[in-house]
Amino acid sequence: MPTTSFSRLGSANTYDNTLRNLAARQSSLSNLQEQLTSGKKVVSASDDPTGAGQSERALMRISRIAADQRALENQRNSIVLAESTLGDATSAMQTFRELVVSAGNGSNGSAERQAIAIQLSGLRDQIFGFANRKDTNGMPLFAALGSALSPFVGPSATPQDYTYQGLPGQTASTQTAIASTLDGESAFMHQTSRDGVYNVSISPAASTLRTTGVTVSDSLAVTESAYTLSFSAVDSTTVPGTTTVTYDIAENPAVSGPLSSVTVSFPTGQSSSIQVSAVPGLSFSISGKPNVGDSVTLQPSPSIFSVLDNAIRDIGNAPNNPQASQAISQALHNLDIGMERISAVRGQAGDLLTRAERINTNQEARSVQLQADRSRAEDLDMAAGISAFQNQQTGYQAALQSYAQVQKLSLFNFIG
Repeated sequence: MPTTSFSRLGSANTYDNTLRNLAARQSSLSNLQEQLTSGKKVVSASDDPTGAGQSERALMRISRIAADQRALENQRNSIVLAESTLGDATSAMQTFRELVVSAGNGSNGSAERQAIAIQLSGLRDQIFGFANRKDTNGMPLFAALGSALSPFVGPSATPQDYTYQGLPGQTASTQTAIASTLDGESAFMHQTSRDGVYNVSISPAASTLRTTGVTVSDSLAVTESAYTLSFSAVDSTTVPGTTTVTYDIAENPAVSGPLSSVTVSFPTGQSSSIQVSAVPGLSFSISGKPNVGDSVTLQPSPSIFSVLDNAIRDIGNAPNNPQASQAISQALHNLDIGMERISAVRGQAGDLLTRAERINTNQEARSVQLQADRSRAEDLDMAAGISAFQNQQTGYQAALQSYAQVQKLSLFNFIG
């Protein structure tokens, strides 16, 4: 006789499985609701470890770009201020130049020239202040590769009357930054081999000699020495109609070795035009009628400020119009060289500002790209998210209703 086997399935296990299923559906529904609320498919790293990592890397790069942009803006502001300062210095030097030209008016006497020299002194102080101007953080605008808080000091009692307390040069730009200072040495200081800025004075005051500005003929031969040309002989009788003059050249300090005397000739009765080329690396011309005892002194001017001081001193102390004319011609020649140096550095400032704009554009483009990368990694597709939420919500409600029906399958319900 066959035996029928009966097995009894306990309802407790069924209930436990149903509760776990409901809890899982509820947790999933809650996660989807949180994603819809935040608009992010990656709310925590456990949601999508790969996407979370990509998002974090993009966020770090965006933060780095933001920091670089803030630094770049500070650098740009400093260069804008430096460029503006060079413009102020150029305007002041142009005013200085106009006053120097006005000092050459033949109607001016010593008193008028001294009054002009006082005005020139005020402009000199302004230009010196421009050279030591600082940015909003208290750092000098013309610190080059590094300097003291006041890069320019002077005048001193030594021949180097103005000095630059810094390291000349220009910081190189990078893909994310530009220099925050300009090379003050290049803008305001002179190099004899590069610029050939010399103040040429004549003595005695009664001499009729005049000179042109000094130019560099051989930069390798130029030294930082001063030179004195002394006329030792003037002969207008040996050769009728021809005047022969001899001048000696003294160098201080003597670094080029003994310099030979030079003899030149010109027609008697005419103003001479002596081309001087025996001074190492330099050339200029002398006009007028030289006499024995006349001398011409070349003194290097190490900075724009030296040029300004020489102009103020020589114009204010000129005893007569010829001496004033010599001082004015030298000042104008040297001022033009100095203004060219400032203009060149101002052009470098403009180039740095152009680079800053280019860097800013590139960084903004990178930031937009990284924002897109971050969005792809963590942002939720709202249409897909809403659909998934509705599906999950429908499934959860169906599970609840099923559980409620199962709960009614009890013997007690039938007994009642």
